[in-house]
Amino acid sequence: MRYTTYSRYVAGLLETLNLQALLDQLADFLLQSGFAGGPYSHPFWGEFGEEDPDRSLDALRHAILQALMDSGQLTPEMLGALRGESTGDAQKDAELQKQLADLLDQIVQKLIEEGYLNLQQAPKMPGAQQPVLGPGGMAKEAAQQVQFNLTDRGIDFLGYRTLKHLLGSIGKSSFGAHDTEHLATGVEAEAASKRYEYGDTLNLDVNATLSHALKREGLGVPINLEYDDLMVHQAEYRSSSATVLMLDCSHSMILYGEDRFTPAKKVALALTHLIRTQFPGDTLRVVLFHDTAEEIPIGQLAHAQVGPYHTNTTEGLKLARRILMGQRKDMRQIIMITDGKPSALTQPDGRIYVNSMGLDPHILQATYREVALCRRSGILINTFMLARDRSLVEFVKKVSAICRGKAYFTNTMTLGQFILMDFMRRKTRRVS
Repeated sequence: MRYTTYSRYVAGLLETLNLQALLDQLADFLLQSGFAGGPYSHPFWGEFGEEDPDRSLDALRHAILQALMDSGQLTPEMLGALRGESTGDAQKDAELQKQLADLLDQIVQKLIEEGYLNLQQAPKMPGAQQPVLGPGGMAKEAAQQVQFNLTDRGIDFLGYRTLKHLLGSIGKSSFGAHDTEHLATGVEAEAASKRYEYGDTLNLDVNATLSHALKREGLGVPINLEYDDLMVHQAEYRSSSATVLMLDCSHSMILYGEDRFTPAKKVALALTHLIRTQFPGDTLRVVLFHDTAEEIPIGQLAHAQVGPYHTNTTEGLKLARRILMGQRKDMRQIIMITDGKPSALTQPDGRIYVNSMGLDPHILQATYREVALCRRSGILINTFMLARDRSLVEFVKKVSAICRGKAYFTNTMTLGQFILMDFMRRKTRRVS
C-alpha cells in the first residue's frame, strides 16, 4: 500500500504580511517631498536643497526593512543576522541573509503586482567583466538606478488610509453632503411639510394633504382635492462645493528641521478621497504657491516638492479665485495651508519682488486687496497656519476679518483633523 506523508505547513512571512498595513507605514517615505529648487546658499539659513529624495529600489528596500523591524514582523534569527550576529554555522548565516533579501524582493514585487507602485526603467544587464552579485556587482547598481513611483491606485490608497486615521481620531461622523440652513423638497423628509409650489419635487405628504381637504370640505366622501390642498415633504437642501487647496511650498516648509509639506500632502490626498467618495458633486483643485503659483493635477501631488524659495500668497489667491470663478457651484472656498508670511509679489511687468525681512507693507496691501476680491466674488478663505509668530497671527486675523473666514493655528499633527472637521461641519469656530 502506498502512503503519503504530509508535513505541517508553516506560513512564510510574505503570506502573513499585511501589505496594506505595510504601505500605510511607508506613507511618509513614499510621499517625502525634498527640495525642488536645487542647491541654494543663504547667508542666514546656510546650504540646503542639495539632495533630492532617494526614489531607488535600494532605498525602498531599506524603508521596507525598517518598517518590518518597527512592527516586529521579522524572526529573531533574521534580526540577529541584521545585527551581524552569527549562529555559528556559516551556511545557515548565508541562508538567513538570502531569505531576508528574497523577502524584500518579493514584497517589492507584490507592491508592483497589486498596482501600488511602478518602475521607471528596467534593470541593466551586467557587462562581460562585471559580477552580478557583491559590493560592486550589477545587481546593487541596478537597484540604485531603477526608480519607483506611486501609481494612481497607490495615491488613492494612501488618501483613503489617511482619511481613515483622521476620521478615527475625530470620532464617528455621519456625512454625505454639505448641510445648509435652507430647506427644499426632496425624497428624505427631515422637516414639516409645506404647501406645494410649482417646481417642487412632488414628494406628497398624504396625511397633511387629506387633512387640508377635510378641513376645507368637512367629513364626507368622495374627498374633493384641490391644488391648494397639496402638501409636500421637505428635506434639507444639499449644496455642492468647489474647493481650491492652496499649499505653501516655500523653503520654510522643510527648512527648520521639520517636514511640514509631506503632512500637508497627506491631508490633501485624504480630502480628495473624501470628496470623491462622499461628495461626488464637489470639485477639488490644488494650487502650489512659492515665488509664483501654479495648479497641479491631483495625480502629481504625491511627487510635488518644496521650492522655489519665497511665499507669493497674492499670486496663489489670484489663481485660486480664477479657478473658482469658473466653477458653477453653490459654495466656493479656498483652504490655504501655510507656515509663513507673504514675502513675494508678482509685479505688473512680470518681475518678482521679494522681501523676506518682516512684513513688507507693499506685499501685504496687495495680499489684502486680493483677499477682498475673493470676498466680493463670494469665495470663503479658511487659513491653516503652521506657525505662531505674533506678526503671522495678526496677518491671519486680518485675512479672516476681510473675507469673514476662519483661522486655525495648528501643527502637522492636528492639521488634518481641523481641515476635515471644518470641511464637513461648516460651523464657525476659532482654534487658538
